[in-house]
Amino acid sequence: MALKSSIEWTESTWNPITGCNKISPGCKFCYAERMAKRLKAMGSENYKNGFKLTLQEHALTLPLTWKKPQTIFVNSMSDLFHKDVPISFVKKTFDVMNKADWHRFQVLTKRSDTLLKLNSELNWTENIWMGVSVENQDYTFRVDDLRKTNAHIKFLSIEPLIGRINDLDLTNIDWVIVGGESGPGARPIEEEWVVRIKDICKEAKVPFFFKQWGGVNKKKNGRTLKGRIWSEMPKLKRAA
Repeated sequence: MALKSSIEWTESTWNPITGCNKISPGCKFCYAERMAKRLKAMGSENYKNGFKLTLQEHALTLPLTWKKPQTIFVNSMSDLFHKDVPISFVKKTFDVMNKADWHRFQVLTKRSDTLLKLNSELNWTENIWMGVSVENQDYTFRVDDLRKTNAHIKFLSIEPLIGRINDLDLTNIDWVIVGGESGPGARPIEEEWVVRIKDICKEAKVPFFFKQWGGVNKKKNGRTLKGRIWSEMPKLKRAA
């Protein structure tokens, strides 16, 4: 549970759940799995189960103790909509986010089918941003599922981008993040893939955030695209 995060598009992380399993090509070199194994080896109590899905009940109310307003990435080490997470626990997590209305929460999932299934049972307050991960053209169906939810801010994390995306419907999407894969075995990213998505965003008037080129040495490769840093953020809006 981190009050400061190195992730460029957020400020803090909160993990009421840890652990996950691979469901699509973007998961192949999962950074969270590597980190969980390292933390287990270091003796971290929260990671005594390694990367096996674990509900961290003791961590549920942490954001309520953080008085300074901040942007919080929810479950950077798991997926709130994993099939083995009870709906009761998902609702408990949402309840905390509803109560901690001075924070902004960013929830991200690859399991858009479960997200859509549970959508009507969840309290979508304005401080909850909902996103889906999309790694190539084959997984753009997740965007369609996200579009049907009641989240006030909907965003895409196109990271790791491992293939060209030609068609991307950004209707009712508020923000797009793009990034290359990093770490051991990182698959290459092509500049033209990134530029294509940037151009789609520009045409749709959707904020574009380029997180990184990635690679084994992501710091060296940086995040400059076409001579500039792209850190656009979504405009906040209120429900009608």
